[in-house]
Amino acid sequence: MIKSLGFQKLLHDIRHRRDRYRQFIGISFLLLVTAAGNPKGLLYWPGFLLAVAGIAVRLWASGHIKKDKMLATDGPYTYVRHPLYVGNILLGIGFSLACGLWWGFPLFVGILIAFYPQAIKSEDEKLRQLFTEQWENWRMHTRALIPRFKTVGSPGGSWSFYQSLRQNGEPIIALILLACLYYLYLKL
Repeated sequence: MIKSLGFQKLLHDIRHRRDRYRQFIGISFLLLVTAAGNPKGLLYWPGFLLAVAGIAVRLWASGHIKKDKMLATDGPYTYVRHPLYVGNILLGIGFSLACGLWWGFPLFVGILIAFYPQAIKSEDEKLRQLFTEQWENWRMHTRALIPRFKTVGSPGGSWSFYQSLRQNGEPIIALILLACLYYLYLKL
């Protein structure tokens, strides 16, 4: 009976609280395709470039986050509301190509469909509650994931390495991701 309650809770959480597992599933995906990868030169290099672009976008975005204190509307946040997710998408597509596994891309698309619409909806709702009027104005001019290059704000702003490190540990994550790409390269 107790075991079935745990399994039912897991099913409930997967159905209604998926965001709890998003990071774990994403990291597991990257580690799985890195470990099982059988890279092909033709696919590795475009995948490498996309993954590095994803790392760069994540680093750029994480240095602008003012977690629940101020709405981040500068830097990459002038182009999209969720640049960290854009970075994750580039990373996922990049690793899907670089690993050379036929099932990498369909698995990643499944992860995107299962987790990202709900995550975007939840995060937008949270930001709307915290920064009501400012968020509504920003949302009207800034798409969730697809960049709009005619921006309202300044793409500059103050990027902070310390902020990037403190909020997400992003520079450390970037080094780990680069090590995974290097490991795949060694398998070529």
